[in-house]
Amino acid sequence: MALLFVVIQQGSIRGQQMQFEELARYIEQNLVKPKTIVLENTRLTAELMPKVPGFEGTGDRGATVWVEVGADGGNFYRERLKALQVGWTERPSTNLMQNLLIAGILIAVLVLIFSWFMRSIRAAGGGPGGMLGSFGKSRHRISTKEASTVTFNDVAGIDEAKEEVSELVEFLKNPKRFAKIGGRIPRGVLLEGPPGCGKTLLAKAIAGEADAPFFSISGSDFVEMFVGVGASRVRDLFKQAKESSPCIIFLDEIDAVGRRRGGGYNTGGHDEREQTLNAILVEMDGFDANDQVIVIAATNRSDVLDPALTRPGRFDRTVNVPFPDVVGRRQILGVHAKKVKLGPDVELDKVARGTPMFSGADLAAIINEAAILATMANKEYIEQIDFEEARDKIRFGRAKKSRKVEQIERVATAYHEAGHAVLQALLDDADPLHKVTIIPRGQMGGATFSLPEKDRYGYSRKFLLATMRVLCGGRIAEAKKTGDVSSGASQDIRMATQYARAMVLEWGMSQRLGFVSYSGQDTRESYIPERDYSPETARMIDEEVRRLIDDAFGEAERLLETHWDAVVAVAEALLKYETLQREEVDRLMRGEALDKLTVAEMLANANAANTRPPSAKPTPPKAGTDDLGGMVPSPA
Repeated sequence: MALLFVVIQQGSIRGQQMQFEELARYIEQNLVKPKTIVLENTRLTAELMPKVPGFEGTGDRGATVWVEVGADGGNFYRERLKALQVGWTERPSTNLMQNLLIAGILIAVLVLIFSWFMRSIRAAGGGPGGMLGSFGKSRHRISTKEASTVTFNDVAGIDEAKEEVSELVEFLKNPKRFAKIGGRIPRGVLLEGPPGCGKTLLAKAIAGEADAPFFSISGSDFVEMFVGVGASRVRDLFKQAKESSPCIIFLDEIDAVGRRRGGGYNTGGHDEREQTLNAILVEMDGFDANDQVIVIAATNRSDVLDPALTRPGRFDRTVNVPFPDVVGRRQILGVHAKKVKLGPDVELDKVARGTPMFSGADLAAIINEAAILATMANKEYIEQIDFEEARDKIRFGRAKKSRKVEQIERVATAYHEAGHAVLQALLDDADPLHKVTIIPRGQMGGATFSLPEKDRYGYSRKFLLATMRVLCGGRIAEAKKTGDVSSGASQDIRMATQYARAMVLEWGMSQRLGFVSYSGQDTRESYIPERDYSPETARMIDEEVRRLIDDAFGEAERLLETHWDAVVAVAEALLKYETLQREEVDRLMRGEALDKLTVAEMLANANAANTRPPSAKPTPPKAGTDDLGGMVPSPA
């Protein structure tokens, strides 16, 4: 209606009416704006100059005046305007009926557009609720056996977890087998473990193995800006699942809505997550024995889940999906290595042994990074050195070969890493030395790598004390050579302090404090750390931590003083070759000399190979050296 009013108003006569003689007098007095005289079928309009007495306009715009024109008066006014020697414009005028017709057409078009828009919203909303009705609908994804390509053959390194979820697949395929004895399949299974260890992959494998619908949704998909939407989506999800039973519901990142109620776990101002959690609890309690709906949830923060969610009857079983051990890492590497070309020198067992605490996602990234490195080096297949570089790149970052380092910093770094390497080679209780390098990588100016002989699920006191001595060796050797200390030992200091505090607070390895735990409960959800001991005990803890570190520092200093010649030999070799393997460090500590090309000589040979004529034969390598084919070895 507003549009109709505007159109009618625009079509109506505006301004003040006058006789043509009066308008002609204004034209003769130059009081009419040029090019504003318009002759229409029913009227003659013009705009006067501003501030004409009796016809004042607004601002720099004068008043609009008009003269009524009869049915046959157009020719008369044309002659009069010609006589006045003034220009004018002719155009047909619109009447009221024409304005009403235009307005009616516009309104009809708007009604059609609005009707089409509302039908689209209702179709997208899935019901009469329209767009707002769609908020309460579950946003799950349904997978079938045909749509999923992941099977249990693609899951490696977590055999126990795979065996437990295999029971679920067997129940969905043959439920009568369990009902024959009277057993009840678990209503819910919670997959718990660190990120990247295969929880979601295991759920996808269940979808590929089970001939049943697979409803997949993330915990964050329940929470919306409107209160009550999460609970509505939970009810809609379980309603559809029960209609499609037997089936599986997979709730990824369940901690997004399943956090413990009350206390300091919910810092928000509303209870939307609690309503969603309550809806999940009620729906899982509402399962009948013949529903055949299994809920699988995944999280890496099971410690913050509500106890009512993890009790028997809801999530009956908790399946731990931990970091793979050395056998599991070898299996995972074998699965991903099927997709790439491996060279004859590749030893996946060695790669698996050198990647402790790597998740399945990390191992997949190592395979992919090694393939990229081999491709960029124009190789036909992946070599062992590519795996070494890929592992170091994933864990510590890319080697910064182009960084310009001052000679005094290179010397300090070389002696720092030599101190670590010599102590690691001397101490039997520490992890065996793998290699040492002074090429910057990530935030480190250099690095000393160990190669554990086995996976550790706990730490012995001898291992911790030996490791703390190794950590102290870098600062000691650097200070003895340069007479100064630098910030390069910050990570060593942090790790040594963490080991010492854990020995005192958690592991009862202090004779003075005894077989007592002072670490308190898990307070990651609290802003105020928990401390259940007196100030006197806190002082004793600080003294014991300081004593452990001081003892390790003093023992490391004594060992390096005794074997300083070995430290000098390793450091000078690092300045010359930049990277040393364990065998080379052992030779240097025995007083033997290394007979291999330096980095500068390798670069010179590579440049010579690039400029050599095609007919020229390559120079054979010296005896006792490795033929690297004109390539600079990886710093890994």
